[in-house]
Amino acid sequence: MDFKKQSTALLISSLLTPFIAVTAAADTLPAGTTLAKEQHLVRANDAEAATLDPAKAEGLPEMHILRDLFEGLVIQDRDGNITPGVAESWETEDNKTFVFHLRKDAKWSNGDPVTADDFVYAIRRAVDPKTASPNVWYLKLTKINNIADVAEGKKPLDALGVIAVDKHTLRFELDSKVPYFVAMTGHTSMMPIHKANLESSDKPWSDPKQFVGNGAFLLDEWVVNERVELKKNPNYWDSDDTHLNQVTYIPFENQNASINRYAVGEVDITSDVPTHMAQKLQKEYQQAYTAVPLLCTYYYAFNTTRAPFDDVRVRQAVSYSIMRDVVTNGVTQVGNLPAYTFAHEYTAGFDATQPEYSQWTQKQRDEKAQQLLKDAGYDASNPLDFKLLYNTSESNKSIAVAIASMLKNNLGAKVELENQEWKSYLVSRRQGDFDVMRASWCGDYNEASTFLSLLRSGSSGNFARYSSEAYDQAMESALSATTEQERQTFYDQAEQSLAVDMPIAPIYYYMQARLVRPTVGGFAKNNVEGRIYSKDLYIKQ
Repeated sequence: MDFKKQSTALLISSLLTPFIAVTAAADTLPAGTTLAKEQHLVRANDAEAATLDPAKAEGLPEMHILRDLFEGLVIQDRDGNITPGVAESWETEDNKTFVFHLRKDAKWSNGDPVTADDFVYAIRRAVDPKTASPNVWYLKLTKINNIADVAEGKKPLDALGVIAVDKHTLRFELDSKVPYFVAMTGHTSMMPIHKANLESSDKPWSDPKQFVGNGAFLLDEWVVNERVELKKNPNYWDSDDTHLNQVTYIPFENQNASINRYAVGEVDITSDVPTHMAQKLQKEYQQAYTAVPLLCTYYYAFNTTRAPFDDVRVRQAVSYSIMRDVVTNGVTQVGNLPAYTFAHEYTAGFDATQPEYSQWTQKQRDEKAQQLLKDAGYDASNPLDFKLLYNTSESNKSIAVAIASMLKNNLGAKVELENQEWKSYLVSRRQGDFDVMRASWCGDYNEASTFLSLLRSGSSGNFARYSSEAYDQAMESALSATTEQERQTFYDQAEQSLAVDMPIAPIYYYMQARLVRPTVGGFAKNNVEGRIYSKDLYIKQ
């Protein structure tokens, strides 16, 4: 099925239905599959995980691991469909009150039952100002009753609209309708936490002896900057259908090293492929090379709060001068799609109006960019001069080098490249210590708001520090829209504001390329959100 059609069908069938009741289907191996004796999978990770605290995780390196260690109310199957996690069913009659029924066989790794109180505690903790979770902006989007006031310390934690009706029934009460709320509960910040363990441990997220999770795997060992070892959790409710006994995550800031480890048999799944090696790898590893649409957008964020990018003309000039087709065809070479809007092309049910400059020739864009920069006061005697920050990665470096060259040739700009390892990059991003910054955003659920909500005023995910009353109003109106068509119209208005104000320069929509060893079974190729749960994978003989 076409990915666009598949995604749209998913949204309509799984997220917008007023009444939802779901039961889990047992996982079965394909007929004729013979499992290898040793069920040990080695996964390359994008970088060293900054934390394994579900409330504080904010990047893919953390989330990849957390999906193995914890489980939320819902998860996804290999095709990206919303499917039961800890909740075996749920229902709503008005998209404002949602009731989840927890499975009675869900247990923590220490044998304690997973209860509704564990979710209440986890969500209150994530919203608590004392926790300082970087995901509060996301949680506010759920519109849970009083969440904004609680997050700002204006109301107590128990005022939050999440209630444990009994041990196995959880109710959410929202301030307004959020038809895709069920999908939002799969986010790491809404995963349960074992209160007694957390409050009695000094290293609950990094010490295997203190760690308690409810996912398919347990933390077995964490050697910083070397590997994270997980082992099968025998208390997981679906342990019988979890075939892997061990999962190893190896962090790679350098993707070449990842490929080298794959070549000698030490890595089973890479997290990416180096851009300059894509075509070569595709030929050499035809059975292993895989590229699928991924609900992520690669972009550059301008720091709109300081010169020179507090001037919209400068932002527009830089964006217009980025030759997106050269980046996708000449640099990344994995089939990425040039982007002119923030929300991914495969976002379910949303076809954004393309901005006017996307229809121009590159010559027209360059001429307009040169005029804008001249109008802003820059010329040969006063060239545009700024730093471009990116997190360490061969792909990010290749793209940055190419774009810096484009800006030098077309605008006479002096671009200083600055790379930082993941943890340092996160600090600079949070503090706004950059001029222009490489970034990417992957959808937490398949709906346009998962992208567009990021750039609302005050969002901690709004790295550009963009503030627009018109943009905020469009997004607020989308939430209160009574029809799907009306909601998409407001999303389109938001996209048009971005095209004019240019707080970010969208560069491309992802096609995720990886090497997946042919002996690995169960790999998801139709999940546009790119979520890979190790519990779905296995090693074939």
